[in-house]
Amino acid sequence: ERAIARHEVREIEQRHTVDGPRQDVTLDDEDDVVIIYNRVPKTASTSFTNIAYDLCAKNKYHVLHINTTKNNPVMSLQDQVRFVKNVTSWKEMKPGFYHGHISYLDFAKFGVKKKPIYINVIRDPIERLVSYYYFLRFGDDYRPGLRRRKQGDKKTFDECVAAGGSDCAPEKLWLQIPFFCGHSSECWNVGSRWALEQAKYNLINEYFLVGVTEELEDFIMLLEAALPRFFRGATELYRTGKKSHLRKTTEKKLPTKETIAKLQQSEIWKMENEFYEFALEQFQFVRAHAVREKDGELYILSQNFFYEKIYPKSN
Repeated sequence: ERAIARHEVREIEQRHTVDGPRQDVTLDDEDDVVIIYNRVPKTASTSFTNIAYDLCAKNKYHVLHINTTKNNPVMSLQDQVRFVKNVTSWKEMKPGFYHGHISYLDFAKFGVKKKPIYINVIRDPIERLVSYYYFLRFGDDYRPGLRRRKQGDKKTFDECVAAGGSDCAPEKLWLQIPFFCGHSSECWNVGSRWALEQAKYNLINEYFLVGVTEELEDFIMLLEAALPRFFRGATELYRTGKKSHLRKTTEKKLPTKETIAKLQQSEIWKMENEFYEFALEQFQFVRAHAVREKDGELYILSQNFFYEKIYPKSN
């Protein structure tokens, strides 16, 4: 896989540098753009990423998967430096859409002049954990032949919670907060109030848009309206595409009310749910100021500002 990836990169770089050396490549402002989707597992991230892959040739940008060893979301310090350098100076890959299971990385700490655009999607924390629990045991319809880590374990999520199993413990809910919090040690201390507040701060100040799994189509619609360079045609593709959004975890059994109530007694759930509700409220606020509903259909508002009283007057 690494050899194939290196070969693909070399082909693209050669294609871009036929007319001159790489350091002489200049980019228009519209092309000098990088989007990072540091996707949280089991939030419909594959469905959304497939749309980016389907559109990249038509809209003329590159899509790159950030494949970390054992899906570790925390990069070493040296890998952070390498990654920031790649993203900011790898002109052959611009405009670029990077995606992978990595926690938020603050590019400003590395002294770069132009930061990437961060986007993400989050999900109801219990629903996300249930989906992940069954995914590890039964996989999904995206790669049905791939053997998963917990394959053969027939225990239901309800049975796991009743038995106090580790795979369904409240600590397993602690994922969306650290993904948004970042690479600080405290981010990964389960139940840290500081991590929650930092995740909220980053969501508001460092992310262009954060959607929710339950309203994925609206998220895509907003991205298409705001960033058409990447997402032109995404809404229609999501609605009509045959492969972009078909990934579903197999053999998933919904938890009982008793199981849900037990998990909701945990302080960890309360914090993760607080973060989810915070993100949902912000997303709905953005949507309310960007779209209107007519005859049951949502449509994007046209430009609602203009310039006037422009001085000095030109001759």
